[in-house]
Amino acid sequence: MMAKSKTINRSSSRYIYMFILQKLLTYLLIMFGAFTACFILLRFVPGDPLGTLLTSIEQQYGWRLPPEDKARIISEYKRMFGLEGSILEQYILFLRRVIFEGNLGPSLISFPTPAQNLISRALPWTIWLLGISTILSWLIGNILGTLVGWKHGSKTDTVITAVALCLSQIPYYYLALLLVLFVAFTLGILPAMGAYSAELAPSFTPEFILSMLKHTILPASSLVLVSACGWLISMRSLIISIQGEDYLLFAVAKGLKKNYILMKYAFRNAMLPQVTGLAISLGFIVNGAYLVEWIFNYPGIGYLFVTAINLLDFNVIQGILLLTVFTVLTANFIVEILYPILDPRIRYWGK
Repeated sequence: MMAKSKTINRSSSRYIYMFILQKLLTYLLIMFGAFTACFILLRFVPGDPLGTLLTSIEQQYGWRLPPEDKARIISEYKRMFGLEGSILEQYILFLRRVIFEGNLGPSLISFPTPAQNLISRALPWTIWLLGISTILSWLIGNILGTLVGWKHGSKTDTVITAVALCLSQIPYYYLALLLVLFVAFTLGILPAMGAYSAELAPSFTPEFILSMLKHTILPASSLVLVSACGWLISMRSLIISIQGEDYLLFAVAKGLKKNYILMKYAFRNAMLPQVTGLAISLGFIVNGAYLVEWIFNYPGIGYLFVTAINLLDFNVIQGILLLTVFTVLTANFIVEILYPILDPRIRYWGK
């Protein structure tokens, strides 16, 4: 009997390892394919970023360079930015530089600052803003969605669902503009731009933390209000559908208390797809909320990405895309690995 149990355990472990290996290989292949596609498509974007850079330098310093000097400087710029040769040669050079040197190359936005330095400065602001907004909206939406879904058909459910449906259809940037207009400019309650007051330097002092929180309220509110309504609607639908399940009807027939049934049966089962959605949303945090950050002049990844696109800063764009692909796919990979643990009805491949 003991020998049989050991054989089963060994077989189960082998299936788990095979499942993880399969998911890992899929994860690596998709990441490689996604980044390769982004790299190639960027090379077909019309425009001359190096010529634009040289022209702006001429205008700034009042230079008028001869054509042969311009050609020589542009050739040197191409070498520095990794734009020499064919697309395949550029791709191999970029991979070698990123993997073995950890270097994305110089940035056009603030030449000759390396692109990874700009990204590393912007990333903490986006993680702070989007992290707070995502978690708050997920908690608020799921709690309210559970309550109104459990009492669906009531007046409270009708009113809250109607409001949520209206707010969920409003674009983030439109709500951000309304908040800036009424709260910041009309009422003057909260600041409309930046991540902290201009007269302060980043530090862990109470003044700086308070200023940072005040500057976060408006952009975070525009994200939370819309996103929380989306979570509320999806959670309400899940709770309503679960109420017709046999195991829930059996729990009611057993005479269990409603609050116990709600938390232990309905809420717990409805949370599984919501946890997956949260993981994917957290993976998208590094993307930034492009237009919201732009409207509030918030120094995050979204603001940097829009600026990089306007100037065709390939190295910054590629760095942000690489970071985005990595975080989104990693979040999905972790969820797929943990899903059999979160839901006992799911089994590892072949088990």
